[in-house]
Amino acid sequence: QVQLVESGGGLVQPGGSLKLSCAASGSIFGVDIMGWYRQAPGKERELVAFINGRSSTNYADSVKGRFTISRDNAKNTAYLQMNTLKSEDTAIYYCNLKRGFLDYWGQGTQVTVSS
Repeated sequence: QVQLVESGGGLVQPGGSLKLSCAASGSIFGVDIMGWYRQAPGKERELVAFINGRSSTNYADSVKGRFTISRDNAKNTAYLQMNTLKSEDTAIYYCNLKRGFLDYWGQGTQVTVSS
């Protein structure tokens, strides 16, 4: 069983930056795929980015060039650096870990982009 805890959310002005962290209670293995999802009010949860054990990454078109996902297996932590934030980035951001057929989720952290 893995528990994921997100942190780093908050209120930021448009154009600003935030860095989210996702700490895992157990070890992160090379086979694990770490991802960030988000859910805005009235919308379905959507994939933001993911990173595999070889540090290959994939991003939603809406965040390409602005967000960067990374992981530190030694610290059992994944990160999401978010730059040039827009109002449409406002959502609850969830960390996800996929290990084979297992799927783990964090409780989410709120990101609000507003002036």
